[in-house]
Amino acid sequence: MKKLLLAFVALLVIAFVAFQVPAVQDRLVGAVMKRNMDNRDRQALFADDAMRLLVCGSSSPFPSEDRARPCLAVIAGGKFYVVDTGSGSWNRLALLRIPGDRIGAVLLTHFHSDHIGDLGEFDMQTWVAGRPGPLSVYGPEGVEKVVSGFGQAYELDHGYRVAHHGAEMLKPEYGHMKPITAQLGDGPQPLFTDGDLRVSIFPVSHAPIHPAVGYRFDYKGRSIVISGDTTKDARVVAASKGVDLLAHEAQNQEMVARLAATAESLDRPRLRKVFHDIPDYHTSPVEAAEVANEAGAKLLLMYHLTPPPPKALERRFLAGVSDIRPKGVALARDGMLVELPLAGGEPVVTQLR
Repeated sequence: MKKLLLAFVALLVIAFVAFQVPAVQDRLVGAVMKRNMDNRDRQALFADDAMRLLVCGSSSPFPSEDRARPCLAVIAGGKFYVVDTGSGSWNRLALLRIPGDRIGAVLLTHFHSDHIGDLGEFDMQTWVAGRPGPLSVYGPEGVEKVVSGFGQAYELDHGYRVAHHGAEMLKPEYGHMKPITAQLGDGPQPLFTDGDLRVSIFPVSHAPIHPAVGYRFDYKGRSIVISGDTTKDARVVAASKGVDLLAHEAQNQEMVARLAATAESLDRPRLRKVFHDIPDYHTSPVEAAEVANEAGAKLLLMYHLTPPPPKALERRFLAGVSDIRPKGVALARDGMLVELPLAGGEPVVTQLR
């Protein structure tokens, strides 16, 4: 044992010394650069053998070290369609080496800051990546104002980039967003089709925020519903009937109540009021499980996690869920990938690195 320990220490010393050698450092830098820029292996995500959902943001307005704010990417028909663009979500997609030129559209559920913060980055970054036209941004009434604001904020940036890299590479007519206002009914309404992909929109309950919506994606016999922010709502159940994957927001109300009590004990009344107010327009994990059961969803993926739990507390976040839904539940983490094989079968959950 002593000899093994000495050998291990010797290897550590050798490695430490080697890492100080400039030639070794250069090789490491080169390897990291290549790994971060090479997205050829990600092209397999766009193969037409499955409909996929990639989590690019699983948190809420609460700060988190390893979770971006809300963002889900549906991959189908060779493109990805982003639902909400929370702060840090583009960075997450970039770290996952998702090819930005394959973006199909952005769909916004509502206009809280944690759902729109990276919209300008999605526009700019996918344009630089080679997006073949303006970026369509769908949403309920108000989307024009949001898109116009981000367009003005990034107008100078876009001009700088065209001047620097040239209009042949960065076509100015491609470097903007096109807002598309959806018409809402009492239930799901067709929003758009793109090849075999059909997207529908439906209203949800997030008062006093109005309108707020969710989306349903159908592709070659597989289906995904994304709730957006909502209380437990029969309209989500109706839109999710028989769905393969229901991505539903979840807020642990007991944890939020404890946060309010802690804020009060620390004499932080403004923070305490925020924690006191938010339970009435979100859904608890148990309620989300009830929605999934009533809809007959094959898999429930909880996202927009409030508060965002560290891994050690994920089971506590889901307290009570297993009593009513013992299987078919996943808690979102950034980089989680759910695949729905077009050949049929159960959803497959993995983690991208």
